[in-house]
Amino acid sequence: MRYLVTGAAGFIGAAVAKRLAGENEVVTIDNLSTGKEENVPEGVEFIKGSVADPGLIHSLSDRKFDAIIHIAGQSSGEISFEDPVYDLQTNYQSTVLLLDLARRCGCRKFIYASTMSVYGDHNPPCCSEDTDLVPKSFYAVGKTASEHYMRIYSDQFGIACTALRLFNIYGIGQNMDNLKQGMASIYLAMALSDHKINVKGSKDRFRDFVYIDEAADAFIKALSRESGYDVFNVCTGKATTVEHIIDIIKDALPYDIDVKYTEGTPGDQFGIYGDYSKIAKELGWKPEIDFETGMRRMIAWAEKR
Repeated sequence: MRYLVTGAAGFIGAAVAKRLAGENEVVTIDNLSTGKEENVPEGVEFIKGSVADPGLIHSLSDRKFDAIIHIAGQSSGEISFEDPVYDLQTNYQSTVLLLDLARRCGCRKFIYASTMSVYGDHNPPCCSEDTDLVPKSFYAVGKTASEHYMRIYSDQFGIACTALRLFNIYGIGQNMDNLKQGMASIYLAMALSDHKINVKGSKDRFRDFVYIDEAADAFIKALSRESGYDVFNVCTGKATTVEHIIDIIKDALPYDIDVKYTEGTPGDQFGIYGDYSKIAKELGWKPEIDFETGMRRMIAWAEKR
């Protein structure tokens, strides 16, 4: 099989590409804006460039892919406010270019890393795939638009399109240098480097955390879909507060951590967690690693790093 996995120099992309490499031919595109070339798994063909570059994407038209797995893209709500045009290009524009590549080269499967950010804030905060979409950031708007393009490409061109709405993915291999994406990794990086954690927003905010290995499993299981458009939450159904994340970090590290709370960032969701019953029923995926276990694995890895 031949797969195009965008963003395999990054955290999630590398984990997915590693699962597919070896017995399959895997190609990746990554501009290394947040990823590192050494993260690209062995045996994966690396093309340095932007997934939003029409010329680069068009140059792949003569290749035949069994599936395109689109993970690359700007992934910070905060950065989307700082540079909305860049966010639009790397997320929405790149998705349209890759969907059209799938159409031209006869690729029948397209899997997309969407986000829980498309939901916005709700009361109650548990979101299923049927929950209304009320995006609060430009990043979330671009992801929402990408999902709609996938639905139309599936309807019009017969491509099996799957959007995975990823909740907060964390774990070994996360980019500890990026302090604008990844709540758990940001706090851990601050604690390790300065023995201080600067929290933007309330300690009572909460998220649904999914360990990286289980997130990668969801992409692999999504390859089994043969037709139509569908969307699935990748979540645990459990809410973890900012305060609890910090307590785990403080308990695991052998020194005192100073914690300071400041004003939140634009478009930040207060709290959200998901319902994974649909993906469990239809794709056979369910989470098994609890947050404290996964976080302690990540802390041990980060300390050695």
